[in-house]
Amino acid sequence: MAKYRGYIGTYTKGESEGIYSFILDTEAGRISDVRTAAHLDNPTYLTISLDNQFLFSVAKEGESGGVAAYRLDSSSGSLEKINSQVSAGSPPCHVSVDSSVRNVFSANYHKGTVESYLTNEDGSLNPAVSVMEHSGSGPDSRQEKPHTHYAGLTPDEKYLAAVDLGTDQVITYKVNEGILKENSTMAVKPGSGPRHLVFHPNGKYAYVMTEFSSEVLLLQYHEDGGFVQKQAISTLPEGFKENNQGSAIHISSDGRFVYAGNRGHDSIAVFSVNLDNGELAFLEHTSTEGNWPRDFVLDPTEKFVIGSNQNSSNIVLFSRDKNTGKLTLLQSDVKVPDPVCVKFLHV
Repeated sequence: MAKYRGYIGTYTKGESEGIYSFILDTEAGRISDVRTAAHLDNPTYLTISLDNQFLFSVAKEGESGGVAAYRLDSSSGSLEKINSQVSAGSPPCHVSVDSSVRNVFSANYHKGTVESYLTNEDGSLNPAVSVMEHSGSGPDSRQEKPHTHYAGLTPDEKYLAAVDLGTDQVITYKVNEGILKENSTMAVKPGSGPRHLVFHPNGKYAYVMTEFSSEVLLLQYHEDGGFVQKQAISTLPEGFKENNQGSAIHISSDGRFVYAGNRGHDSIAVFSVNLDNGELAFLEHTSTEGNWPRDFVLDPTEKFVIGSNQNSSNIVLFSRDKNTGKLTLLQSDVKVPDPVCVKFLHV
């Protein structure tokens, strides 16, 4: 198979119409066929079920926000809306789904909450079964209250890990039929603003990207759902003093390389992983050839990386050397308005 379908979540404050789809041709090394897949307000973050049957998106409907469910036709790429669950106030900023497509979780930056939904067999969403409200603040002026930015399951799917940028915490919840029960809390350096988290394939480590301090934190993960920090490493060049906000973090499936996005420096920082202890060593910075790289993704072959530059409205394609982890620019002129999140169908 040479061609893979991906989806892009966007902000719809400008020209964007909602969710876009595209094709990556791995033989030609090109992105093509960018088209609107669904009309929706501010579908900034998406997730695709493991069986490629459903796509769940952050959704804004008038003065309400929540999550929308779509039936996915993997051959044509079309999306058919099933339903949505919204409540008064701003929409969430992150959505994830478990492997059985039974539980959907969202993180709400503005409300400082984590919400869980149970699905039906047809992929439709029931009203939220748990709404967990965080409390606290941090020393930065942008940490006046909780700002939950990420909520995703641990590899064993027994716990939900929530990252709160406003309170400098990683909070885990025990998950039981969609019901969330607080399990443990780990504090990180005050003012660092943790944003997103990714697990190592071995399930023993997790890596957190911080937005304010532009660092990757190595966390040891324990079977009881708790974390302990082991390392912090900067994603910026020494001496860089301009505004930067850390964005996305992803890891290769062999666990050898971690990639972290810098908005401001406008780069992806590449790190190698010590497979004995999980520690990171810096390898290189790669320019994202645009402004404000909000997210990026490894394609299913992991021979490519696709980045999204929110403020310059372009998608950028890199080839990826699986042995060195390094990236080489292939294409930077793919226009998508206000892109945020990029996801591929599972292979």
